[in-house]
Amino acid sequence: MTEDAKSGLNLIDGFTAVDFSKIVPVLCPCGLARRALQDDPRVPYSLHITEISTDAKTHYHRNTVETYIILECDTGASLEVDGHTIPVAPQSAVVIYPGARHRAVGKMKVVIIASPKFDPLDEWLD
Repeated sequence: MTEDAKSGLNLIDGFTAVDFSKIVPVLCPCGLARRALQDDPRVPYSLHITEISTDAKTHYHRNTVETYIILECDTGASLEVDGHTIPVAPQSAVVIYPGARHRAVGKMKVVIIASPKFDPLDEWLD
């Protein structure tokens, strides 16, 4: 077993374990993201835990499908996707396709599965 303290990954032949508490969060249009599996070539997606702030910015991706899984959120929280308001609650999920302009409304904590892996050059602000 090898451990990479910076990435929060334990790489083992049969599996990879992620410790998000060891991943340094980075600023993103939504708030703060902890991104994992970016450098593991065996995994075709990246996995993020994102703490979304109340001033999330509308953005889109040309090549990436994102699945938002809501862990926690304010009452009345929603996702805006291409002009549609989608109410969200813990244990709900929304799949956002390439080209769809989106942002979160209200504070929330989400898991984001990005496929293919997150690429900072594929994040476009309106």
